[in-house]
Amino acid sequence: MLGATASTLSAFANPAFAGMVDFTNSEMNDAETWMKSIKGKHRIVYDGSYPHKGFPVIWNWAYYLSNNEMGAADDEITAMTVFRHDAIAFALHSDLWKKYPLGEMFHIKKADGTPYDRNPYYEPQEGDFPMPVIQGVKDLIGRGSMFCVCNLALNVYSGAVAQQMGKDPNEMYEEWKAAVLPEIQIVPSGVWALGRAQEEGCGYIFAGE
Repeated sequence: MLGATASTLSAFANPAFAGMVDFTNSEMNDAETWMKSIKGKHRIVYDGSYPHKGFPVIWNWAYYLSNNEMGAADDEITAMTVFRHDAIAFALHSDLWKKYPLGEMFHIKKADGTPYDRNPYYEPQEGDFPMPVIQGVKDLIGRGSMFCVCNLALNVYSGAVAQQMGKDPNEMYEEWKAAVLPEIQIVPSGVWALGRAQEEGCGYIFAGE
């Protein structure tokens, strides 16, 4: 239905996106303050640029598991996952997945090959992860994990969908922004967050399969 991902990069040159919504000073300050909340001796940031069957979330959980096994408590650990580019849907409410269908748009599929019509990794259901013990984003945040989403990608993808549907891109962006799930921080861009996290002492890992 929606083929926004196929031409996302070309959107930067499209005059329709010249009016992309700026990241405000207040939002920038919020992002900077949030970044300063990284804690503990053990710090890692995962680069979630593509869905990769949920691995941008799975590796976050695995970092806590492994450090716990080595004797570190959760308050000594920070694992951050940056949802950017094609992985931004992981930060969005299931209602938006149903409305636009994001599972089809971002190629996020069930085991049977059909696209998801809900966010499977925020509060996972049976079968969403390869093992039932793996925690979703909501539970990981409760342990002190950090997740953020790229504002630039929200702008570009929502704008591409708005263009395809003949809707106002600023209104579409505001709708997508409002659908970002609780305690997932909006950052100016994913690459900004990856850089800042490393400045705060996080090691970098690409969150692939």
